[in-house]
Amino acid sequence: MNNPSQASARTADPKDLSRLANLVHFEAYVHRHLDYRPPLDWMGYPPFLVLEQNARIEAALACPPDPPAIAWIRLFAATAHIPVAAAWDVLWTEARACLLENESIQCAAAIPLYGWFEGLLKRENFKKTYSIVMLNWDNAELPEPPPNPAVAIRAMTLDDLAEVEAIDTASFSLTWQNSRAYLEIAFKLAAVASVAEYRGQLVGYQISTGTPVGGHLARLAVLPEWQGNGIGYALLYDLLNRFVGRGAHTVTVNTQKDNLASLALYQKSGFRLTGEEYPIYQLELAKLRNSSATDHFKPR
Repeated sequence: MNNPSQASARTADPKDLSRLANLVHFEAYVHRHLDYRPPLDWMGYPPFLVLEQNARIEAALACPPDPPAIAWIRLFAATAHIPVAAAWDVLWTEARACLLENESIQCAAAIPLYGWFEGLLKRENFKKTYSIVMLNWDNAELPEPPPNPAVAIRAMTLDDLAEVEAIDTASFSLTWQNSRAYLEIAFKLAAVASVAEYRGQLVGYQISTGTPVGGHLARLAVLPEWQGNGIGYALLYDLLNRFVGRGAHTVTVNTQKDNLASLALYQKSGFRLTGEEYPIYQLELAKLRNSSATDHFKPR
């Protein structure tokens, strides 16, 4: 086993791409964020770091901020040639320093799907802040049509994205907001994307992707002042009908465990909890900056 003290961290370079692809696809320790973008697409967006030893890439870590205030850990991967905790310590120390330099970044966050990665986050004082639950609609029965919806549901276009971004920002807390660039990628990859429109104003939207057996509702949002008027239900009814028309057997969605309004909406539409649950961990970088500043001025 290699000695981690002899390894060095550096910024990933395009020439590393093939070696990073092997790392991501073939190594045992790989965390990938649940994302529209493959992890290697974040190359060139700092911090994206590799741990190199004897001209061999032993680990990689990418956590570029997007949206600008949130740095999701998009990738952490390590070979079996170096202790995974040692690789994480070196790379996270470098990445954290980079994130702390940018005061617009408020927190780092991750969705650990594996216990080994969750353990690494806890070692760095990441705190569990949310849980994500999965729901499933199995095409047994379509929900009842929305009664006299006040809005028109139509297909989303690229020209809608500015208003879609405004709806997204108004509807979600900072942790869950999507950037314009991210929404554009989501739209281009969508199987079904639609908006709710009232007198020329967009008041809600949804973006769903295709799966081998049906679809996944990736995002649904309604302007706060329009919530409670059946708009979310109308968007859901429309997308389920569209997926049924495509021959879908099942449609999935996830939401925060404590988001009772969303859970009620999905369950009203025929979605059922699957029992799957994933934690969200966050590290408040603003607190670290304040703590460091306080420590700097303490009498020695």
